[in-house]
Amino acid sequence: MADPAASAPASGSESLEVIRKFAETYAQRTGTYFCSDLGVTSVVLEGLARHKDELGGALCPCRHYEDKEAEVSQAFWNCPCVPMRERKECHCMLFLTEENPFRGDHQTISMDEIKAHTVS
Repeated sequence: MADPAASAPASGSESLEVIRKFAETYAQRTGTYFCSDLGVTSVVLEGLARHKDELGGALCPCRHYEDKEAEVSQAFWNCPCVPMRERKECHCMLFLTEENPFRGDHQTISMDEIKAHTVS
């Protein structure tokens, strides 16, 4: 008999680590930076990880959707969203360009920093 735990979805912390690594790699690859307020970065990463767990895709957590499942399947707002990929416009302030006054100096963030800024 198969172990039910082996087929269970990744825990929130595992998904958060996947999203954290993705965000760091994407920031470095695109020459963008995280927000100077790491609380913003942490909350956005946590929201992306939650959507990945709940919906199967890293849907932008900073927008309102009538039907989140439909939005995930359309992929327009899945991170990195189309506006970010096409014009480097990040509604969530996760990936900020050099000239953005809110950008920080970091393209990395640790799990400890994320946990320090989030409740869950």
